[in-house]
Amino acid sequence: MSDRTLPPPARPAGERALATALTELVGVRHPIVQTGMGWVAGPRLVSASANAGALGILASATMTLHQLRSAVREVKSRTDQPFGVNLRADAGDATERARVIIDEGVRVASFALAPSRELIARLKDAGVVVIPSIGARRHAEKVAAWGADAVIVQGGEGGGHTGEVATTVLLPQVVDAVDVPVIAAGGFHDGRGLVAALAYGAAGVAMGTRFLLTSDSTVPQAVKAQYLAASVKDVTVTTKVDGLPHRMLRTPFVDALERSGRPAALLRAVRHAAAFKRESGLSWARMLRDGQAMKHGRELTWSQVLLAANTPMMLKASMVDGRADLGVMASGQVAGLIDDLPSCAELVERVMAEAYEVLGSLPSPR
Repeated sequence: MSDRTLPPPARPAGERALATALTELVGVRHPIVQTGMGWVAGPRLVSASANAGALGILASATMTLHQLRSAVREVKSRTDQPFGVNLRADAGDATERARVIIDEGVRVASFALAPSRELIARLKDAGVVVIPSIGARRHAEKVAAWGADAVIVQGGEGGGHTGEVATTVLLPQVVDAVDVPVIAAGGFHDGRGLVAALAYGAAGVAMGTRFLLTSDSTVPQAVKAQYLAASVKDVTVTTKVDGLPHRMLRTPFVDALERSGRPAALLRAVRHAAAFKRESGLSWARMLRDGQAMKHGRELTWSQVLLAANTPMMLKASMVDGRADLGVMASGQVAGLIDDLPSCAELVERVMAEAYEVLGSLPSPR
């Protein structure tokens, strides 16, 4: 056992426990993960999620190294509970970012893409729990063989970059294929979903859109209002942002993207690449190296790599600047079922209360 292994945090008096392989692995009170959403999962949301007993994940892809260290320290100043940091496995400075996680004593490193065997080993040797997100059984098998401690499995219902296989089909495939804890993502927002995921063999659920739509989220209120007004049919998948399937709210801006031609999309990507360079402090040389790694790691064309520059800046326009007319709003289909903005504490308490109620109402075998 690593000397950095954390003891389980004390539970508030009277709080019931639903212990799973996830809660035991990372030391949280409840089998719920708040996902690392770019521009959304900052210190305020992550610390609120952690204090509520969930595993909060800090999104770091749009941060400089200095900003990442500062954000981690801010979370630590707000909570003494375990939390994680989400990293881009294909970033040129992934090793340096892993060093920040290790130096700062962060409990969990999560990844949107499969980290290398070497990076997994480096983090695990330092006592960090490694949890990649995957969208296919073969990817889960690969990272589990490389030493990942758990995996987050996102089905096609999930927001942001997504696949075609529904969670209810993908989840049992992965549960049967690997012997590490599996966390279910894509379509979850309440206690019924948590119980259903546990019945499939998952060790917990990960939720993005549901945590975005809380009072602790820093997303502008006008943007939150558009999420709350959306129906299930108002959530769509488009490849017009960065060339890959991306689930988001359908808006007039997204409709305009759908109608735009390839030259306009590439010109937009060039402008956004320049803007992201200023935002991130990266040099053109570093951005090209990251693009090369992305190209090979995900088997993309150079055109798709260039289009990838659209994603962070279009998300920032909505999630930070409040300009839904100039940006996109990544969203799971579950947005159509959400109609309020509880605090993270209220949300987690509600999810767990409903989970216990559902578990207690299930018919007993005769």
